[in-house]
Amino acid sequence: MVIARRRLAIPLVIAGSALAGALYSYVAGEDINWDWQNYHDYAGFALSQGRFDIDVMPGGFQSFLNPLIYLLPYALRHGLDAPWWGVALGALHGLNLALITWITRVMLGAQARPPVLVAAVLIAACGPMSLSEVGTSFADILTAIPILAGIGLILTDREQDGRRLLLAGLLIGAATGLKLTNATFLIGAGVCLLLAARPLAAMLSFGAGSVAGVLAAGGAWAFKMWRDFGSPLFPFYNTIFHSPEAPPASIVDTRFMPQSLADALAYPFYWLVGLHPSSEWAFRDPRFALVIVLLLATIAAGVWCRRELLQLRDRQFLIFFWVSYVLWMLAFSIQRYLIPLELLSAPLILLLITRLMAAPQLSRSFDVSARPRAQHVVAVIIALAIVLWSRPTDWTRRPWSDPYRPQLAAALQSPATFLLLQKPLGHVVSRLPAGSRIYQLSELVLPVVPGGVLDRRIRAGLADPLPGGIWALYFSKSSADNPPRLEALESYDLKIDPSRACERIAGVDRIDIEACPVISRAASASTAGLDGAGRASN
Repeated sequence: MVIARRRLAIPLVIAGSALAGALYSYVAGEDINWDWQNYHDYAGFALSQGRFDIDVMPGGFQSFLNPLIYLLPYALRHGLDAPWWGVALGALHGLNLALITWITRVMLGAQARPPVLVAAVLIAACGPMSLSEVGTSFADILTAIPILAGIGLILTDREQDGRRLLLAGLLIGAATGLKLTNATFLIGAGVCLLLAARPLAAMLSFGAGSVAGVLAAGGAWAFKMWRDFGSPLFPFYNTIFHSPEAPPASIVDTRFMPQSLADALAYPFYWLVGLHPSSEWAFRDPRFALVIVLLLATIAAGVWCRRELLQLRDRQFLIFFWVSYVLWMLAFSIQRYLIPLELLSAPLILLLITRLMAAPQLSRSFDVSARPRAQHVVAVIIALAIVLWSRPTDWTRRPWSDPYRPQLAAALQSPATFLLLQKPLGHVVSRLPAGSRIYQLSELVLPVVPGGVLDRRIRAGLADPLPGGIWALYFSKSSADNPPRLEALESYDLKIDPSRACERIAGVDRIDIEACPVISRAASASTAGLDGAGRASN
């Protein structure tokens, strides 16, 4: 009976998790986050249409990130009508909750009763970063699925099954190959295997799977970057790879890094009160601060009663969690890269509550028969408090009643060369006429190297005109601190044609895109000279 009930529960949990993600995505609206506007949509489009050897970084330097992870969001968005593509994507993201339910059962065993599982799902589902990414094109929440699955396999590996660890490495390695920022979790998972019964064998199995996963998901793209630009991680870490197509620097976003050790230690408590040094947009999250407080309390209780409250698997979980966290802080400190740990904080909080309440000083406060009920009550109360205190961030959405479907003016419907003079404009590329060429001229982090591969591609394209001519794209009424880089046109002996009208493309966030015809400066000067000579002879 118990086995039959569990078999029935598994599909119900999976279906419920997917339904929760789908419903939230429908309520939240259409995703139009900045990164989607800049390079997520273009990455999927370019991969499906073979555009990487034709265009020049329409999504800026992020155009060179592995595009494979963005293919599915692109295919859903362009293959299904609104809101169904968002609902489908949200359902997929919701599967993280099913994995959290599984991991909670693994960690708590018989103590993972329905109230505790509900508490775990509530804590995970309302994580500020996780919730904000449901139904979006962000890769963080999508790659969290294989990471959580891999960690679950490691934590269930009591018999040191090499095949299970191999699969765990394959899953987390694939997540890393798709998105390199996940390397922190790959390393954390490897380190936690030091507590395995046979650590060397465990790490070898996991390592073999990790290498296979990284190569399977990211090897082909890394080879292309090495072949085309001389660096497998182009344009990043160029102080190591020395590609002539990128500046001799490591492209690292340091805006969110802590300024001191004290600052780093305070980050979880900043998040608790709504400060957000690790994110562009505001959020509030008590999870990490609560994990710290509960962990210290559990350690103190264990010392006081001279009893080990944390089991071997608990310690393995904690090592993974904190090694990954420290590496994340040292490498990025960008909040949304922490989504797997934000989700895993749910079973960790409930685990620490359970272990703390098992301390003799506390357990004597309850009747033996009343202890489970007390644990359930505490778990649910804390989960509700976390949910009520949490505040998700907002990456920008539109109502489904007004989906983004820009229409091109007649003058823009022939294949043409489009020069992007601002960011983010990569999302427009998939809407432009087939056969067009798109060149980004406004990238300041990775400027086009004169005479380099990308520069030669641009000049060759300009020398081979397309029927629709050349157009410059930039935002209408650009603010003073974000002007279009019109001077970039001069590098290619071009300028805006003052004799022809510009066209408008509807903007995704109510700021229209200006499309202005471009002509050769030499041709313009020649025409002006002829006009002047004609007027003089008259």
